[in-house]
Amino acid sequence: MPIFNHQHIQPEGELGLWNITEPPSYFLRRLKPQGDELLQFEKLTGKSRRLEWLAVRWLLHKMSGRRKRSVCLKDEFGKPHLVDSTYEISFSHSKQLVAVIASPFSCGVDIQNITSSVERIAHKFMRDEEMKSLKPKTRMEHLSVYWGAKEALYKAYGRKKLEFKEHILVEPFNYNLKKGTCKGHVIKGDFSATYSLCYQIIDNHMLVYCLETKS
Repeated sequence: MPIFNHQHIQPEGELGLWNITEPPSYFLRRLKPQGDELLQFEKLTGKSRRLEWLAVRWLLHKMSGRRKRSVCLKDEFGKPHLVDSTYEISFSHSKQLVAVIASPFSCGVDIQNITSSVERIAHKFMRDEEMKSLKPKTRMEHLSVYWGAKEALYKAYGRKKLEFKEHILVEPFNYNLKKGTCKGHVIKGDFSATYSLCYQIIDNHMLVYCLETKS
């Protein structure tokens, strides 16, 4: 189906969502991957991973509005980048939904199905002060924002070897139904960056994205 959510985000960037109903052939005919991009695709195993790989790149191209598609590769840490653009990009997927963010600033995006399983892993990523901000009625959704925020911040950093509890901090916030904002930080060694975070519920999925803020 066509892009069902495409929006300009502040301070500068674009966010897109695609609900995959097409077969791989639909995307392959349009993308025509070659060279290093084709090699990257052929190394993928599993139909779902290949379909997600294709869908995010087609969505990214459609969002750009450009006639010629930019080649999208991954660096040594597995972070995607555009060969002929200075824009930062990030991808995420959950079942049939894929999300893409593109911005001149460091950015990240995550989309996850809202499920009680997030409770079982909360101890792995939640700090004490973050846990104290949860309220019983919205606990699962609130946890889903924290989890998505830390995943998005991890992708924005893009160099791996981050501990979610130690290096990725989300300032405690009151959860708003449907959508809201908060602030996050990545702090490791000499590296320190602050990000604005936005979240919203879409079809029982929690979508979270981040953009680096400059002081």
